[in-house]
Amino acid sequence: MSKTIQIAIDGPAGAGKSTVAKALAAKLGYIYIDTGAMYRAITLIMLENDIALTDEERISDILKTVKITFGDSMPDGRQKVYCNAVDCTEKIRSPEVSRHVSEVSALPIVRRALVDKQRQIAGENNVIMDGRDIGTVVLPHAQHKFFLTATLEERTRRRSEEMRNAGMAMDFDVLKSEIAQRDEKDSQRIDSPLKAADDAVLIDTSKMSLDEVIENLFSRI
Repeated sequence: MSKTIQIAIDGPAGAGKSTVAKALAAKLGYIYIDTGAMYRAITLIMLENDIALTDEERISDILKTVKITFGDSMPDGRQKVYCNAVDCTEKIRSPEVSRHVSEVSALPIVRRALVDKQRQIAGENNVIMDGRDIGTVVLPHAQHKFFLTATLEERTRRRSEEMRNAGMAMDFDVLKSEIAQRDEKDSQRIDSPLKAADDAVLIDTSKMSLDEVIENLFSRI
């Protein structure tokens, strides 16, 4: 059992995990780790270098050399993400990265490497970590585990608004279909599928405001 405090927040895309996790981290004075951004960063690098999902040698080289770091939050609340000291915050949220991140995340070689990095950070700091397998795989002994969800329609609305604010407008129905497809891929992958830990608190955020969700989790913690 870790001597540090670990809080795991899992759930599908658009459930509000990252927004809630960042707010809670600020409120508690903990470090926030956006694991999804880490997988997106690897996906971006693979796309930019035209690396196939089957090319384990080149993927392994990337995982050994890449340095993914986090910076201060931007005015819209998003945390800055750097790939080898280069700001990749906007690029990792592009539709192309979103379409491929589930496939990259499912690769055992990628998951092993990033889970090791995530556990190392959590072993040295009090953290709030969000993702899809934090409470089940990454931090199975976390003192607090939450699984946030919401209807597909609401999650699509939230993601659509997030993309518009970032200057990446996308057709609502197309986005809804892509989120549904990602839900299916993430839930059915063999290695670390998306699911709630047996001891996680399930919270449907569909009809809750951001402040209500934050206060709900904060009171439980």
